[in-house]
This record gives sequence, structure tokens and C-alpha cells, in this order.
Amino acid sequence: MKGALHRRGSVGAASLGLLGLMGLIGIAHSSQWEPDLDSEPHRYFQRTAVDRFSRRIPELAEGRLPLARSSERAFLKSLLAALDIPESSQLLVFSNTSLQLSLINPGNPRALYFSDDLYLGYVPGGKIEVATIDAQLGAVFYIFDIPRSDSRVVVERARRCMNCHANEDTLQVPGLSLKSVAPGPGGGSLDTFHPGQSGHSQPLAERFGGWYVTGTGGFDKHWGNRMGRLYQGELSATPLEPGTQFSFARYPVATSDLLAHLLHEHQVGGINRLIRAQYRFRELRHQNQGALPKNLPPDLETELADLLSYLLFAQEASLPRSGVPGDPAFREAFARNRKSIGGNSLKDLDLQTRLLRFRCSYLVHTPFFDGLDRDLRRRILQDLDRALEPATQRSLSAEKTNAASRHLSDEEAAVIRTILRATVQGFPNGNLKTD
Repeated sequence: MKGALHRRGSVGAASLGLLGLMGLIGIAHSSQWEPDLDSEPHRYFQRTAVDRFSRRIPELAEGRLPLARSSERAFLKSLLAALDIPESSQLLVFSNTSLQLSLINPGNPRALYFSDDLYLGYVPGGKIEVATIDAQLGAVFYIFDIPRSDSRVVVERARRCMNCHANEDTLQVPGLSLKSVAPGPGGGSLDTFHPGQSGHSQPLAERFGGWYVTGTGGFDKHWGNRMGRLYQGELSATPLEPGTQFSFARYPVATSDLLAHLLHEHQVGGINRLIRAQYRFRELRHQNQGALPKNLPPDLETELADLLSYLLFAQEASLPRSGVPGDPAFREAFARNRKSIGGNSLKDLDLQTRLLRFRCSYLVHTPFFDGLDRDLRRRILQDLDRALEPATQRSLSAEKTNAASRHLSDEEAAVIRTILRATVQGFPNGNLKTD
């Protein structure tokens, strides 16, 4: 398999950072803005995170969570259950990345597990890594040893993660770093696909490099399950079947499911965009004595337009012609907290030509979204409402947002609007009740 990569010369052992896992972030910066994390409006390292994992750290440290201690695998399984993260979300990466890169290789892949707002990494023989999404701070990173017998769990907030989690790959804000690489035989990366980009718009043929992928239904036009080789300037790849160089028995489940990869990739692209908007609004407030300026900077307006398009899957890459089967256990876990109206939900899967039946991101149902700056959240909801208006009712003010929804039929847009009105507090004219 040949790969057309973004050429920046040969790269060494690429450090993708904590949870530097798959995929690719898909926003071209409309400005060079980046925050000073130590400045007064942000104070990233000084402020205490209040997300659901951070609030439970005392329980973990004091042994009040029901966690098994008989083996690494048993501890991991019980921790995932305690944090309500499905085992079936497991993704396996073998390019030697993260703070524990020396432990990671095709024979000892690193596992990632995720829910809508929490990400947990595990390397056999290594530590547990957690990335959680806090409404004010963005991504916050923790690391701790797997306890032996009755030893105490000591959770450390990992400052070193910011070397890779507040740069171009995360839109310059504390976010989730995802890359697809051409992994070299020595464990490093021969090159990186679409550096600084990720999300559901990236070509499938250049995704998943450095990852194991299962549940593909025969689809193999991607860089997963491959080892790269550079010879006389030409990049090629050889197959690397999941489970041949390692035992799935070391992990909770025997999957690294394609559907889980695709949904995880969507979440990262959306979360990083939302975090960036949150930081920009907070900084504007600080510069204007707590109020927002009457007119937002043009480059921020451009980013908000990109965010709207992303939430509505405007540039989503098409799925394989055969569709995506999706691991049944993961499909069930993904739908567990679905919010619906009339039987329809933003978590309803399509999996034939696209991920979701109703193309609007379910991230609007997360605590992180609810905790956004009040005016930012209101602006996003207003933009969604205008973008989803039928053409016959559309006002002149809606034309600017219409480009984000041209790919939606009137019927699909109407269902999405109905779901949002019923399930998202503060959505314009929301007055319906959920099922």
C-alpha cells in the first residue's frame, strides 16, 4: 500500500503526547491567536478542575472505589466500570507515543477507552493515564501507578502532557492530541498524515496509522494494521494483523473497533474546537471588563462558522461502500445515554454512508457543553437554530449559517431541530418534552 504523506522530511520517534492517539484535527487556523495558559483569565495550572473525574480523585486515592487488585487487567476493568467508561470502546495503538513511549510497540500496544467526556489510557506494565474534559480548563491530564496489593493510589496532575497537548494539534489550547502516522519498524514514525488536523472530514485512506483496527467488514483502504517502510524515498506498508504479535487476553476485550475509532475521532475534533472557542470568549471578556465586545473579531467569527459546520458534519468523509458493521457491544454502550424525542436521537447511527442518522453532534448533550461560557453556548445554539430553518422560513440573518447545513435535507434538518428543542436547555423555542 502506498501512502501520500505531508512531507516534512523524515521524523524521528514522534511523541504524540498523553492520549496522542489516532486521527487528525481538521481546522485550518483562521488566526495565529493562542492563549497564555498562565495569564489571569485562564490560570490553567492554578485552577482546580471540577469535571466528574477530578471530583472523584479523593475517592480513588482513599480507596473508596470498589477496585480489584488481583491483576493489572482486573484493576483496569473495575476502574472502567467505576468511571462508567465502556470496555468495548477499546482502541489499540502500537506507535510508541505518549509519556510511556518506551513500553509501546506492536507486541505491547497501548489501549485507550473513552466515553463522551472521559478518556483513559493503559499500557501493560505501565501506568494509567486519564484525560478529562473540564468546562473551564479544557482537557486536564492525570497519571498514576496501578496499585499493588493494598498500596495507595497517588493521582498526579501531569504537567508534562502540555508539551503535546497545547500546540497545533490541539488548536493551541489544552485539548486532545490525535495523529495518524506511518509507523517505522524501529518504533518511531516515518511521517505524519495531515499534521495539525483531525476530525471526521479527513480521508479514510490516511487515517488510523499506528493503530490496530478490527471490525472493518473487509474495508482495508486505510493505514491501520500496517507497518511503514521507507525505501529510496518511497513509502510503502506491510500488513500487521491484530493479535498476531500480542495477546488480546491482556486486555478487557478483543477489539479495536472501527466504529469506536470513527466516533472517537469525531469527538476529538469537536471538543478541541469547543475548547478553543471557550478560551477565546474568556479572554475577550477579560479584556473588556467582563463583557463581550459588540462585534466579535472577524477571525473568531470564521472559527465559529467552522465550529457550526463541524457540529453539523458538513464535510464528513463518506464511509466505505460496504458500510461499517460496528461492534454490537460498543453500539449498545454508545446508545446507553441517548436523549430522544419521538424515538429519534442524535446518537442514532446510520453507518451506511455516514456515521449518524441525524447529522448533529451529540456533544451538545455533554456536561462540558453545558458548562461553556453562557454567551458562547447561546451563540452556538442560535447558529444551529438558524442553520436548521426550512428555506421557506429562513431570515436574512440565517444566510450566513446556511452553508453549514446545505448537505441536510429539510426533513433531516427538521428532525434535528426538534430533538435539540426538546433535549438542550436554552435552545431557541425549546418547549417539548423528551421520551
